[in-house]
Amino acid sequence: MGNEMLSAALDNAKINELLTQYWRVSVVDVTASTQSDLAQLVREGKAAAGDVITAEFQSAGRGRMSRSFEAPKATALLFSFFVQPKRNREDWGWIALIAGATVASALADYKAQVKWPNDILINEKKVSGLIAEIVGDGIVLGIGINTGMNEAQLPVPTATSLALQGAIGFDRNDLLCKVLRQFEDYFVDWDNGSDAIVTVYKNLSSTLGSEVEVHFPDNRVEKAVAVDISARGELVLDSGTHVQAGDVVHLR
Repeated sequence: MGNEMLSAALDNAKINELLTQYWRVSVVDVTASTQSDLAQLVREGKAAAGDVITAEFQSAGRGRMSRSFEAPKATALLFSFFVQPKRNREDWGWIALIAGATVASALADYKAQVKWPNDILINEKKVSGLIAEIVGDGIVLGIGINTGMNEAQLPVPTATSLALQGAIGFDRNDLLCKVLRQFEDYFVDWDNGSDAIVTVYKNLSSTLGSEVEVHFPDNRVEKAVAVDISARGELVLDSGTHVQAGDVVHLR
């Protein structure tokens, strides 16, 4: 029954009824990528802050560092949204981290944590990931949450889904609204100058305090202990390195 609810169809009317006027959600059945679609609308001047696209299935989903992301129809919550921060661009590195903290907070009942920068883990297995890209004078964020997947449908052995973690009693419409409402609270507070999200993020982090192996885009690899998050959202290692981009492997 829980798995059936998690795979129930997205309902545009229900979603928009449960949200504040900050958001405007469009539901599509099939698309190549909600991220690419919304980014293109922003570039064409046809999207505004608060616009959201969510899809039942995407054929060319994108993840971090140009990776592909695929999920069978109705087994994941896939959506992208556009925001226009007022804060200085030097602070924008925190926006993806805010989104990661948002998803982990929305999944607090399952003890979700954030692996830097913004992978969401439950029992050290990835249940959600996201991408953030600057487009025009704002940022388009894309989030994928594995909801109804069974073991055979998982993209990699290190992944999991809410169904496999025993989620019951809600559907993807409820979850989308919960995530967007939580993001609105965190983002508006941060955009108005508060840095309270820093403490929230650190409390949700599974990376801080862990021995990690960082794989940098230039193929360098460094082993160290993750000790802090910088004001710009960088991962700070006990070696003194500030990681701006890279893959982090937990070694504990």
